[in-house]
Amino acid sequence: MKIAAAVIVALCAASSVARAESWTTYRIAESGTAVDIPVSIFSEPAGKPDGYGERFRASDGRADLTVQAVPDQGLSPAEFLARKNPPPGIIYKRITPGFFVVSSVKRDAIWYDRCNFSRGYVHCVLIHYPAAEKRQWDRIVTRISHSLSGG
Repeated sequence: MKIAAAVIVALCAASSVARAESWTTYRIAESGTAVDIPVSIFSEPAGKPDGYGERFRASDGRADLTVQAVPDQGLSPAEFLARKNPPPGIIYKRITPGFFVVSSVKRDAIWYDRCNFSRGYVHCVLIHYPAAEKRQWDRIVTRISHSLSGG
């Protein structure tokens, strides 16, 4: 019985991620930020972040996405990230003159944060999703991250 329940839960979890067939480009008019988001997953509004943008949540509540733009305060990507005081234990970090990406696991969830710096704004996406579903999310996170642009 426990095995059957585990299989059903795993199939339901995989199906919620597998429904990433419907995408749209979300735009923030004030900053020129644009990013592809899977509306088949992130279907529910979940509030406003600092600056401009929107938070979205999966209908099952297990994943969320924030698209955000804040005015550039003249900080380098490394300085901006340091001021955000990211949690310890970052597993992946890449910092260039034009963007940063950081990712880690916290409480059985992966958090992924990418911010691009251009044209007076910092354009960011923050994604949280179940760590147990990392492989199912890899392509989705990659598309979101690579589509992020601004200005």
